[in-house]
Amino acid sequence: MSAIASLEPKTVWEIFDAITQVPRPSKREGKIIDFLIAFAEKHGIEYRKDATGNIVMRKPATPGYESRPAVILQAHMDMVCEKNSDVEFDFDEDPIRTRIDGEWVKAEGTTLGADDGIGMAAALAVLVDPASEHGPVEALFTVDEETGLTGAFGLGEGMLEGKYLINLDSEDEGEIFIGCAGGVDTVATFRYATEEAPKNYAYFRLDVSDLVGGHSGDDIDKGRANSNKIAARLLWEGMQSFGLRLSCFDGGNLRNAIPREAYAVFGVREHAKDEFLKRFRLFAEEVKAEFKFSEPKLELSLVELPSVDTVLDAASQRALVYALVGVPNGVIAMSQAMPGLVETSTNLASVKFVGDGRIVVTSSQRSSVESAKTYVMRMVESVFALAGADVVHSDGYPGWAPDPQSKLLAVTKECYRERFGVEPKVRAIHAGLECGLFLEKYPGLEMVSIGPTLRGVHSPDERLEIATVPKFWNLLSDVLKRIR
Repeated sequence: MSAIASLEPKTVWEIFDAITQVPRPSKREGKIIDFLIAFAEKHGIEYRKDATGNIVMRKPATPGYESRPAVILQAHMDMVCEKNSDVEFDFDEDPIRTRIDGEWVKAEGTTLGADDGIGMAAALAVLVDPASEHGPVEALFTVDEETGLTGAFGLGEGMLEGKYLINLDSEDEGEIFIGCAGGVDTVATFRYATEEAPKNYAYFRLDVSDLVGGHSGDDIDKGRANSNKIAARLLWEGMQSFGLRLSCFDGGNLRNAIPREAYAVFGVREHAKDEFLKRFRLFAEEVKAEFKFSEPKLELSLVELPSVDTVLDAASQRALVYALVGVPNGVIAMSQAMPGLVETSTNLASVKFVGDGRIVVTSSQRSSVESAKTYVMRMVESVFALAGADVVHSDGYPGWAPDPQSKLLAVTKECYRERFGVEPKVRAIHAGLECGLFLEKYPGLEMVSIGPTLRGVHSPDERLEIATVPKFWNLLSDVLKRIR
């Protein structure tokens, strides 16, 4: 056990500590599925696993609560696997190395997995804590939320019986979420040929690093830089004035994370090298000044290389770089229905040379308005299609329309107000929760989403605020006792 297992509420933290020891990358949840099954069998809890890998555990009502309606507690098993480039870590094998840093729990150079490990821990704690009082409880743990909502899409027939669902995947204590954005991924594939790298050129490696990154939905309005965009801007300038020839480009990893790092290898005409180096230094100063408030640690470095073997053909290079510069990124529109909420956005998530003469560019679009989601998707597609790329879209997922009249919402607000003496905020979130898909399969569900405070999710800066975990737990316990 690590130091976090001694925190309160002890049952929640002990279970979360155990979860951090189990590798659980998206689409490779076999070990955490085994952990959940072993947990259920150890504690004599009824469980069911569907063909997709989702698990539902059921616990009967505690004495005196037999007449209460069944409540579903829901969290996802998988975690985003991001690490700093200088950290050696195998997410398929290594346990997360947690540490207490003042008021926060963090990981050593990797994502913490509190998204949504702490939600899983709270649901499991309800099932085994002898002090927990509740009506019938179903705990649903879904697979692959982070990279495709696969578990929610593939939820087996008849897996759920409850009328109310509490999603445990929110990141702001004191806020109750009652709606979320829908989303879709847009993937553009460029074809290219290579040429022998030209002589009389000086070659360099550009690195954009130490960006804040974060969640491509919940953090998209915070003005953070996109490493792919920054690298593409320098390449565009180099093409205009210095005959730049691109050899390779790699940036970002996950479709739902704002990219933190990117690099490019390229050459400029030898006789223009000194002038290019001056322009690079000025460019670095300009970009740092542009993002001085949101990206205080932003680094741009340029290292000269002896040579490279090949570069992209000129037409493919122009198409790629112009598309990366031209494609929209960030907030497209703010909500007119809920002030302060992002309505529509897009994230240029990753650029990968995948071999076989292909470059794959992945982006994600989100909106709480279905027609706006379709429009921004077409906007992104149009830029890539004009550049000659082949463009495909994922199936996408629906948003979750707010229901301010929900009984579950009323009870949750009442419990929060009575427990803490203040009114909670009621919000929608510009991120994809699984709730929209649950509502499609079970139209009668009433839902809310709650959680403790997390920051820096989907990045190695992910951290969980210790003091908010008991508040999260107490609110959940109160709602389970109060709902009728």
